[in-house]
Amino acid sequence: MFGNNNIKLITGNANRPLAEAIAQSLGQKLSAATVMHFSDGETWVEIQDNVRGADVFVIQPTCSPANEHLMELLIIIDALKRASADRITAVLPYYGYARQDRKVSPRTPISSKLVADLLTAAGADRVLTMDLHAGQIQGFFDIPVDHLFAKPVLLEYLSERFKGENIVVVSPDAGGAERARSFAKMLKSPMAMIDKRRAKPNESEVMNIIGSVEGFRAVIIDDIIDTGGSMVKAAQALVAKGATGVCACVTHPVLSGPAIDRINESVIDELIVTDSIPLTEKGRQCRKIKVLSVAGLLGEAIRRIHCADSVSLLFV
Repeated sequence: MFGNNNIKLITGNANRPLAEAIAQSLGQKLSAATVMHFSDGETWVEIQDNVRGADVFVIQPTCSPANEHLMELLIIIDALKRASADRITAVLPYYGYARQDRKVSPRTPISSKLVADLLTAAGADRVLTMDLHAGQIQGFFDIPVDHLFAKPVLLEYLSERFKGENIVVVSPDAGGAERARSFAKMLKSPMAMIDKRRAKPNESEVMNIIGSVEGFRAVIIDDIIDTGGSMVKAAQALVAKGATGVCACVTHPVLSGPAIDRINESVIDELIVTDSIPLTEKGRQCRKIKVLSVAGLLGEAIRRIHCADSVSLLFV
């Protein structure tokens, strides 16, 4: 339990259940605030609690609809700044636009940098986020950024779920190799990687498995699952190479478009995700999806930031 009148927790409409769970873990209540939208789509915010001189944490993942939730976050921060909050921390369990972290062709934006600039301009004093798609995004900010990892929560479940089983940790691409390697080390299991390439233009993508998966239950580790196409293809490739089963473990369940249908029809036995993004009704009905809460992890990080304790000690 953690009680302090000088700390305030506020949320928008993006993921209220997670914000409530974080508040409960801290022995706090969410501050009263109205976040609504006019008929023309404009966002309006009113903070009902006194926040003058307070240490305020705004809990708001910028998930779908990303633009709406981002504007809510920016306007809440502006309202708090004008209400004389002492310090404002933007808590983004999921950082939208993180995949737009570099120019992939001429005359394209770096939207994740723009989002960082908008948060700073709105009045955020620091940022708390989790499992960024690219860790370098921290460098887009000129204010302090605390970058959490959902690994402790996921590892606790995986260790118990596959206790005594022969598993192999799989990275879905070269970019995720470091993440998968850290899981494999903690689970004391071998590691494999999927190499995706097209032999010729206009030909379908070929997935080559680097490492042995035959006779093992494969656990695919990734940070985001969006439409699910690549994940499903990866699972099929692993089974074709002799994996006895496939489980996917992902921090952020974006699950847009046909993702749920693809998961249901795939060879994936279980999709393990966190509650950084709320599931749709269809997602909640999917029996293959297991949701783990990161409320305790985020709550402890908030407590440490407020008390000026080390956040990095959470991962030692």
